Amino acid sequence: MSSGVSDGADGARPATETSPTPGSPNDSSGGHYLVGLDLVGRRVVVVGGGSVAQRRLPNLIAAGADVHVIAIDPTPAVESTVGISVSHRAYENGDLDGAWYVMACTDDPAVNAQVVADAEARHTFCVRADDARFGTAVTPASGRHRDLQFGVLAGGDHRMSAALRAAIGRALADGSLRVEDDAPHAAGVALVGGGPGDPDLITVRGQKLLAQADVVVADRLAPAQLLAELGPQVEIIDAAKVPYGRSMKQDAINSVLVERAQAGKFVVRLKGGDPYVYGRGFEEVQACVEAGVPVTVVPGISSPIAAPASAGIPVTHRGVTHEVVIASGHVAPDHPDSLIDWPAISKLRGTLVLMMAVERVDVFADALLAGGKPPATPVAMIENGSLPTQRVLRTDLEHAAATADEHGLRPPAIVVIGDVAGFTGLAT
Repeated sequence: MSSGVSDGADGARPATETSPTPGSPNDSSGGHYLVGLDLVGRRVVVVGGGSVAQRRLPNLIAAGADVHVIAIDPTPAVESTVGISVSHRAYENGDLDGAWYVMACTDDPAVNAQVVADAEARHTFCVRADDARFGTAVTPASGRHRDLQFGVLAGGDHRMSAALRAAIGRALADGSLRVEDDAPHAAGVALVGGGPGDPDLITVRGQKLLAQADVVVADRLAPAQLLAELGPQVEIIDAAKVPYGRSMKQDAINSVLVERAQAGKFVVRLKGGDPYVYGRGFEEVQACVEAGVPVTVVPGISSPIAAPASAGIPVTHRGVTHEVVIASGHVAPDHPDSLIDWPAISKLRGTLVLMMAVERVDVFADALLAGGKPPATPVAMIENGSLPTQRVLRTDLEHAAATADEHGLRPPAIVVIGDVAGFTGLAT
């Protein structure tokens, strides 16, 4: 299983390069030496900001690396990745200074070759994504089970390495350690809720369908590490909707789901949270049904429930609250498109959970106060719920906007308003 290249290219080798000679550093005939790198706090340079970089970033971040991306036009998903730096420019001499590990992921073979050469001159290992034979390192198909990490190299057979990785993961999960081949899934679309962010919180069914996908159309809030575990044969389409930034239009998303399915592909539409909770999932179901495309909906753990839970806050509690209201904050209370009766919500005694409200905490707080909500009502703001980067800000309604501003609250974040927001029980 460890006799070849697993991170690389389906395209032809550049005409300017020759085949590696047996015994040379780039000769894959002798296999590769599998090793685990301690990258915590160490500089890693990724040149290129496309789908390959998008796949690799989650594992680098999870490893604690100090990641620097250099790309002329990175995808929205790469551009908005938390925990990295992104330089919007072409690769330059000197960009690898101080790097411990390098990935050449551009769509220009000449640039990738130069990155490998510069890295080799610095005695720094470098993965070359378009043709792994010309790099000095390869990336295995890797997986994780609790505290265990594993990687597979399968002699350049990308489908085999991905299938073995999935099989090992399943075997570790159920304790059988028995490898079984996955039958191809019939063409169609599955809307899969990926959960609030932690990759372990996707449902078993969702994970199983994701492993069978030919195409994955992924939201920005879909758990990024789940994408990193997909084989290189899987087409990943970035359908990110960056708040107040670049986004893929909903009509375009609907079209690509239908087109890929009608081309005989099994398409997984991977969303953060649940497809039907402010995820526009039913619009996508309607588009598939109208086109005659089979569609399945896999519910997900929804962030307005899960994010508070991860912060030790129950959205309901006996004797405290008998109702939960989940409200969208994508438009202000006085906006003509708003469908929310804010004066009525202000009079409820239960829990109010605001989604997509980070940019307007002040106007929502003002609307609730104007409707009669007590200024001392507890408020908890949970950023990156369920992730290692989770942050919880606690305050009251009167000071919510000032607290959000002072601490630089950023999306994705959930705002919980009500007596339960004052609870400080430990989350499991």
